[in-house]
Amino acid sequence: NIVARKYNPKFHIIDKVSDCDGPCFVIFNHLSRIDHAYIVGATYPRKTNMMAGYCEFYRKKFSTIFKLNKVIPKKQYSPDRIAIRGVSQVLKKGGCVTFAPEGLASDYGGNKPIVPGTSKMFKHFKVPVYLCYLEGQYLQNTKVCLDERLGETHATMSLLFSKDDVERLSVEEMDDIINEKFKRNEYEWNKEKKIKWKTNGRICHRLEDFCYKCPKCNQEFTMKGEGDKIECSNCGNGATMDDYYVFHPYENAVIPDSPFDWVENERKDIIKEIRENPDYFFEDDCEIGNLDEYKLLKNNKTSFIVGEGKIRVDHSGMHYKGTRNGEPYEFTVDYKNLYTLITEVDSSYFNLYIKGEYFDIFPKNKTVGKISLLVEEMHRLHVNYYKNFKWNEHLYDGLELGIDFKE
Repeated sequence: NIVARKYNPKFHIIDKVSDCDGPCFVIFNHLSRIDHAYIVGATYPRKTNMMAGYCEFYRKKFSTIFKLNKVIPKKQYSPDRIAIRGVSQVLKKGGCVTFAPEGLASDYGGNKPIVPGTSKMFKHFKVPVYLCYLEGQYLQNTKVCLDERLGETHATMSLLFSKDDVERLSVEEMDDIINEKFKRNEYEWNKEKKIKWKTNGRICHRLEDFCYKCPKCNQEFTMKGEGDKIECSNCGNGATMDDYYVFHPYENAVIPDSPFDWVENERKDIIKEIRENPDYFFEDDCEIGNLDEYKLLKNNKTSFIVGEGKIRVDHSGMHYKGTRNGEPYEFTVDYKNLYTLITEVDSSYFNLYIKGEYFDIFPKNKTVGKISLLVEEMHRLHVNYYKNFKWNEHLYDGLELGIDFKE
């Protein structure tokens, strides 16, 4: 197993998936792009069928191996009958389907709420659900830097819902249980564990992709992460970070406890800003990319560039205006159909599906972190189908929230 050979993980098997002699699900909290290797190790010797992003099947390095292993393609955050049909076929044959209910790997070391409809699917199929709980994988392979950093990782396998549990519990109860079980702050965990990581001298590389706002002067996009430090070009505020992922602020600096806390502070600011300004908008120049049905992608690409223009987020949705295949082109996606963004590989660009068609958006500047928070919080203001965690409800005390308050 590549995991045992390369990463030396600590597996904790409380309930063996191989002891289940019928169909089942295995879900996991998605921390990094290499989590799937851990799931293979934790479910061994049982064979499983994984769900993976639809666009991944167009990448040459995955195409053949995905087909050989009968991986099920899924268009993230989009209705996908083909994916559900694939899941149904596997379960009817007594198989095991593995997937990450969050829909994508962690952006900044915490978990996202699970995709709405996850537990509804469990209620439909009425089979046991196992949980593989991962720890340390984000620190091993962050979304801002694709280096694989060796330290200590864990994978704990246990039965989450028996068949009786699935039939007895409500959809909301199951959603709440999964979100609570997935609750994660990788930086806080590492502070307790005191694990030292081999970070190749690049522990702060591109940290500004998500930590984009200076906590001292409040300027945006003035932070720069490089080597073992992150610093504001406007006021000099900054810190170094050691191989335990702990910040050491400069003298008189204002630095949050961790990148996780940094981003959550930015979220609080956005929640306030968009409610105070009904004309709020944010935009950046960008390129767009699409898939080609007849061509595979090489060199870690996820699409072919087909146009350029501006991407804009405002109270009515996300808008693109520019070109596509040499012709004028624009699109709008409202928040009923957009509630978070996909960062398929790293934080330099994002992805979404528009009426089932895959698009990459490559912003000119390092704005993906802000756009992602904006989309989530605009959705919560206007629709709120993709709710924040119950333990974060205090962020909205006294504030308007989508379908919670609107008829």
